[in-house]
Amino acid sequence: MELAVVILYSSALLLIFLFSLGQLNLSVHYHRAKRKENSDKNNLKLPGQLPHVTVQLPIYNELYVIDRLIEAIASLEYPKEKLEIQVLDDSTDETVEAIARKVVDMQKKGIDIHHIRRPDREGFKAGALKYGLEMAKGSLIAIFDADFIPQQDFLINTVPHFVDERIGVVQTRWGHLNKNYSLLTKLQAFGLDAHFSVEQTGRSEAGSFINFNGTAGVWRKKCIEDAGGWSPDTLTEDLDLSYRAQLKGWKFRYMEDVEAPAELPVLMSAIKSQQYRWNKGAAETAKKNLGKVLRSGIGLENKIHAVFHLFNSSIFVCLLLAAILSIPMLYIKFLNPSYNILFDVGSIFLLGFFSIGYFYWVAAKRMEPIGTVRYFLKTFPFFLIVSMGLSLHNAFAVLEGLFGYKTPFVRTPKFNVTDSNKKWHHNIYIKNKINLVTIAEGILSIYFIFGIAFGIHLQDFGLILFHLMLAAGFGSVFYHSVKPAFYEQPI
Repeated sequence: MELAVVILYSSALLLIFLFSLGQLNLSVHYHRAKRKENSDKNNLKLPGQLPHVTVQLPIYNELYVIDRLIEAIASLEYPKEKLEIQVLDDSTDETVEAIARKVVDMQKKGIDIHHIRRPDREGFKAGALKYGLEMAKGSLIAIFDADFIPQQDFLINTVPHFVDERIGVVQTRWGHLNKNYSLLTKLQAFGLDAHFSVEQTGRSEAGSFINFNGTAGVWRKKCIEDAGGWSPDTLTEDLDLSYRAQLKGWKFRYMEDVEAPAELPVLMSAIKSQQYRWNKGAAETAKKNLGKVLRSGIGLENKIHAVFHLFNSSIFVCLLLAAILSIPMLYIKFLNPSYNILFDVGSIFLLGFFSIGYFYWVAAKRMEPIGTVRYFLKTFPFFLIVSMGLSLHNAFAVLEGLFGYKTPFVRTPKFNVTDSNKKWHHNIYIKNKINLVTIAEGILSIYFIFGIAFGIHLQDFGLILFHLMLAAGFGSVFYHSVKPAFYEQPI
């Protein structure tokens, strides 16, 4: 039993270390991309013969944000005769009537917009996109989720890249409408900025596979069809189709300099539903596509990047395992001092911490060029702590994906909360329930408080900072998960 704990603990730390080196490698590629950057890409012009563009808006019960979404899409700068809007409405509540009214208003203004209803929700978002694609007029398909408000020049900036017939997707960077609403929104923005600056740009520069992020991007219709179309067999249909398309030889273009603003979830329950879908779906996609990637003719470095990309979410399983086993390891080390050498060798894993820190530092410098040091020091420690606290929830999602446990697509509730003057308490889509995972998060916070006391008792202080962060992380996630349950429920 003792040996098994040591092996599992060491293996988890090793995988975390390798992941951190992957992040460092992406940081290096990001810097290379910035050095090679030139102004030519910003001087692309719309082609003389403009392609027809269909904008798809997959909607399911989005009462609070549907009006602003349709207004933003109808305001896009593009010739009206070349722009079609599909509102792919699977709603079951008052959103249906709200969309119908808005669509009629826009049609009166000469907008080519259609309110499309399916007989059922088969395939969820993937099914809706597939259904709309069959009747789409456009050779290019732009997609926006309900929480996005694209800037008017979005198509002007993205469509020119499709002059290159090899381009199947143009993906843009997500912005944040409510970044400064609360600590939770600031931390989400911090993490997403790293993905959309360092990670996407770094992979692109390396020639590795990147992914369409489900929204705020444009597909070539032919690319979707050639790759086999939208499939609902994973919760991240966007990542799945991205890999199938690139395995077919299509090229993806990432545009860090084009921002598409969106609203961040303001409640822990909404963050968890989003994280669950992303992490489980990534694991499902890895299981589905890893073999195809390894058998493909892409280079070794790109295969390594793809493995880390597809198994990105599995880091939470390693983190949870290392965290839980770290306390038994203290006891094993106390009983058997010969294991001290493992802890001495393990100090090299501090390099992994600095690698991850540097990855997020690069992103922070990109997004907050003035006051970077203060911004990073105020945000990065809290981001790490809350990420640790989400490891139980996210690890369960990953394991469900890897072991094939199927669950339906769970939407992330939208709030239309962009500043501190707006409230969310009467949002009809919020389900304030305390589940077993939340209870377990509270128990784990107590467990790591015990770990701190146990380390002090053994006079072994090597893991105290780690246990402090874990106790704070699980305690914070538990607190923010149960807090909304005590607010007045919507009537």
